[in-house]
Amino acid sequence: MRILVSNDDGIEAPGIKVLERVARGFSDDVWTVAPETQQSAASHSLTLHRPLRIRRISRRRHAVNGTPTDCVFLAFNKIMADSPPDLVLSGVNDGPNVGEDVTYSGTIAAAMEATLLGAPAIAFSQAYGVGRRHHWATAEQWGGRLLRTLVGSGWPERVLINVNFPDLAPGDVRGIRVARQGLHEIADTLEERIDPRGAPYYWIGATPREDGAGQRGTDMVAIDEGYVAVTPLHMDLTHRRTLSWLRKVIG
Repeated sequence: MRILVSNDDGIEAPGIKVLERVARGFSDDVWTVAPETQQSAASHSLTLHRPLRIRRISRRRHAVNGTPTDCVFLAFNKIMADSPPDLVLSGVNDGPNVGEDVTYSGTIAAAMEATLLGAPAIAFSQAYGVGRRHHWATAEQWGGRLLRTLVGSGWPERVLINVNFPDLAPGDVRGIRVARQGLHEIADTLEERIDPRGAPYYWIGATPREDGAGQRGTDMVAIDEGYVAVTPLHMDLTHRRTLSWLRKVIG
């Protein structure tokens, strides 16, 4: 099996090194193509108006001065073009990607691009509490366990698997729970500041977000209750019920 590893936190992020170790537990043919710098919240963006460059770190490790989507695209079409990957793993992200986070996440985007290019893909994210250490061992141990279950299972085309690990030590994790995508109640905040020349500038900053009513069975609740959350995400964004309604309304 040829495996491609990517992320949105950058080529030197601790999470991608965790995921590389997990991947090497399944194959000797592991390649890494990741952004040169932090690309969190890059979403599924493709660089069109400036050139991209590939920096070769070693034979199977490369950095790209672009987005996670750029990295996967270049991996398939240039770096690994002679033999594209059989599986793409993205992460392990520094922080969870649950609820509407998936629409912003560069980690999810790398898996999305791989899915569009015809390869099965899994995105991994590790939750952590502010001021607390990251439980990377949880992602490594439970990620390997989950990968053994998923590899070869043959999930449907145009579907990627989103995995979130709880903010717990490996031995404290309660298990794996299949969950639907949730929705946060509280969004990010906007803070205005003044620079030394008196001009305003803005920071979009994360605030503590809470789960809404009726969120049982979601990815957010799963990790809050100590489970590894596994959520299938479909690349077809069509809302079927509204499709039928629109046909009636428009005729």
